[in-house]
Amino acid sequence: MDIRLFDFPLPPELIAQSPTEKRDHSRLLVYHRHSKKIQHKMFYEIGEFLRPSDLLIRNNTKVIPARLFGTKEATNASVELLLLDDLGQGQYRCLVGNAKVVKEGTTLTFGQGELKATCLIVETDGARIFQFHFQGIFLEVLSHLGSVPLPPYIKQQLQDPDRYQTVYATVPGSAAAPTAGFHFTEALIQHLIQKGIGFVDVTLQIGLGTFKPVKVNHTEDHVMHEERYEINEQASKTLNFAKTKQQRLIAVGTTATRTLEANWQKYGKFQPEKAKTNMFITPGYTFHTIDGLITNFHLPKSTLVMMVSALIGREELLRVYAEAIQEKYRFFSFGDAMLVL
Repeated sequence: MDIRLFDFPLPPELIAQSPTEKRDHSRLLVYHRHSKKIQHKMFYEIGEFLRPSDLLIRNNTKVIPARLFGTKEATNASVELLLLDDLGQGQYRCLVGNAKVVKEGTTLTFGQGELKATCLIVETDGARIFQFHFQGIFLEVLSHLGSVPLPPYIKQQLQDPDRYQTVYATVPGSAAAPTAGFHFTEALIQHLIQKGIGFVDVTLQIGLGTFKPVKVNHTEDHVMHEERYEINEQASKTLNFAKTKQQRLIAVGTTATRTLEANWQKYGKFQPEKAKTNMFITPGYTFHTIDGLITNFHLPKSTLVMMVSALIGREELLRVYAEAIQEKYRFFSFGDAMLVL
């Protein structure tokens, strides 16, 4: 499909630069697929649309302080790294600022030399693989030297870094947050649990695909970057049981959706595993796992808009987004939410 089919005019003032004062006080657009009805609510009212047997599937990944500022040892040139994929054994795939000064064999230093990185490979897409050198525990070194990366469209300094994490983030490893989960508070989660709604956690470590724009003209030519995911044994049992009981599975975000769909596509059921996926969901795709989706409002021509289009139809998505823009909903990471049922 031509990616221009997923374009729409978005006033720049609707790009949220900061989160709402209270997480669950963001707005909520509820879209009913069968009736095509749209309702305008607040996120703390989401329980009105959920049944006691529903399961919400969350991505429990935690954003690491993946943004590093350092210098090239040989010349003292400034260099910025964004850690994307943990390849094991102290190696990471990274995006590089001032990339022209970083070649294979280049060594970078951070802080007072507590952390160093040697470039091993320059990849064709411009990313680089580094071997890191440090003493102690890498995440502790990162917490001292690094900062949480924010999307490039956020121009303001974030006052509270925890607002770029979900309240249930427990598994470190992502370069970006699963932003659909930002709207949940501990109190709202407990309220939903008391109503009989269940929560299941899966993990997808969000990496390069989040930062990579669609540069081709047709969806068939775009290749998603691989990201690591995990579904543990308890999660798979709970999800399979819910399927047999015809309970509704509602994904909290597109990353949880891709995790579920990638796993089901391989096995025809939910199977515990650690694996990678580069699944790219576009219109024409048949969803096998989810009955609903909680998601934010996304960038024109993005892979995320294409996924939501696959769920509700391209023309319906453009209609819903046009109403959201008219009603001045806030877009992107710190923006408002949409519930598709």
